[in-house]
Amino acid sequence: MNNKHYYIMTFGCQMNEHDSEIMAGMLENMGYAETEKRAEADVIVINTCSIRDNADKRFFGSLGQLKRLKTENPDKIVAVCGCMMQQQHIIDSIKMKYSWVDIVFGTHNIHLLPELVNQVINERQKIIDVWDEHQGVFEGLPSKRKYDFKALVNITYGCNNFCTYCIVPYTRGRERSRKPEDILSEVKELAASGVKEVMLLGQNVNSYGIADGFDMDFADLIYAINDIEGIERIRFMTSHPKDLSDKLIGAYRDCEKLANHIHLPVQSGSSRILKLMNRKYTREDYLEIIRKLREVTGNTIAVTTDIIVGFPGETEEDFQETLSLLEEVKYDSAFTFLYSVRKGTPAEKFENQIPEEIKHERFNRMREILDGGMADNNKKYEGRTVKVLVEGSSKTNIKTLTGRTESMKIVNFAGSRDLIGKIVDVKIIEGKTYSLVGEVI
Repeated sequence: MNNKHYYIMTFGCQMNEHDSEIMAGMLENMGYAETEKRAEADVIVINTCSIRDNADKRFFGSLGQLKRLKTENPDKIVAVCGCMMQQQHIIDSIKMKYSWVDIVFGTHNIHLLPELVNQVINERQKIIDVWDEHQGVFEGLPSKRKYDFKALVNITYGCNNFCTYCIVPYTRGRERSRKPEDILSEVKELAASGVKEVMLLGQNVNSYGIADGFDMDFADLIYAINDIEGIERIRFMTSHPKDLSDKLIGAYRDCEKLANHIHLPVQSGSSRILKLMNRKYTREDYLEIIRKLREVTGNTIAVTTDIIVGFPGETEEDFQETLSLLEEVKYDSAFTFLYSVRKGTPAEKFENQIPEEIKHERFNRMREILDGGMADNNKKYEGRTVKVLVEGSSKTNIKTLTGRTESMKIVNFAGSRDLIGKIVDVKIIEGKTYSLVGEVI
């Protein structure tokens, strides 16, 4: 029986989730087995996110809780990695206040995790190994996938957009794309292993291949994956409106496997604020993209988004423009955030920072409109039969299954666990604000 165990805690986006899958694969190749109990783990890894202030607080809180475990077992290895580690003030804080951390590494060298772990075991020394720049794309790393039937597939790393509120270009580096043949080979292998759905990942998937001068652009990649036998659904995240081409919009018409959903962050409905954010599109540009997407899909596409409330200088008039955009687009879902200062970003130094009480008041008004639109959209599903990829048991009721429609809607329904991993027909009997309730046909 394997007596070496690892535990990985992941904060942040799907990119971080996939990085954690890769680290899990490397640790298992070293002979470690996964455990859900931190106290049992010989190696504990915390994979961090720096997008929001709340993630920072949760990380430091979790790190503080590990002191007792490390005291009880000094041989336990505690490693921290991810976007937060690409910031020097975070590293300095860990060195000063969290002496029980053994390894600090960043986003550019996760492939070195086995080497770093062995170095700590053999030399009994703490290691800080954070690369300032990426050194290419590392292919062929092992991965322990969370699901057998759906998979995350990185197609780009880093970002060249430099939105004024965002730390990602500084923590993930400049944009670089994987070669098309490597992506297609991975997807074919996934299909052969039984994967039905792939989620293509990147900070901005729409600019795939541009910085590297590839002949194949993102739309071409979608068309190529659409031809791979065994794959039944193609998703992608995240899209930047400034790079969303008519060719990609056309793929929603031509590619039957491309899920009828798009996550298209708008961030603000005010062109003035969008310019301050360095988003490189206007309100009108964004609405025109939505119009085209709905036209080519017969007004059936589900649209989700990201919105920031309280960006520096946001006036009530600017905020009203955001509210009116929400009412016009009627999103199916939205990730909503109060603006938080990110050290090292241009917006950190902007004047007219918005008081917290105003941010919260605006946030509540925005959520009321969003939730109303989501509830209306979900009501329209009642009586319809939809195809659902069954993902597992509901978090709130193990007797209830949960899965997602092609349009990314969460559906809860009664059924046996042997349906997990299959795409089944479900009739929707109730549309709630955040989910649908159905019954298997």
